Amino acid sequence: METRIRLLGHPVHGMLVVLPLGLFPAAVLFDALYLATGIAEFAAVAYWNISIGIVGGLLAAPFGAIDWSAIPSATRAKRIGRWHGGGNLLILGLFTVSWLMRQPNHAYAPNAVPFLLGLTGGGLALVTGWLGGELVYRLRMAVDDEASLNASNSIGRG
Repeated sequence: METRIRLLGHPVHGMLVVLPLGLFPAAVLFDALYLATGIAEFAAVAYWNISIGIVGGLLAAPFGAIDWSAIPSATRAKRIGRWHGGGNLLILGLFTVSWLMRQPNHAYAPNAVPFLLGLTGGGLALVTGWLGGELVYRLRMAVDDEASLNASNSIGRG
């Protein structure tokens, strides 16, 4: 089943998920470095990674929901997609709360609670990322139905 929304022949959702998928775990790493060293720049990098990751997640979510809506009901793909999307919304919520908890003191530095929220979100991202991989690589969701080893260019295809 092909994706519903493409840009130059490629799924938009797949292009956008790389932002939060990379930035959120990096934020957890920089928070851990800050907590271990006390170097404020690590906390600032974590804060901005979370900020941009939230924006990326908010941009990716509608495209994923549109693709999910096209999956036939009562299929394994529909169930996995529900868990994948719901889990990613939870991750987005955890990182948003972590981000908001850093606001009152206008410092980027987290205490234990924002760090643990991010760590939990990062752990859940491993699960939802695997579910997304299951959808694409095992169930062939959002993959070009006509693709093969000698498939034509995705831009020039009619």
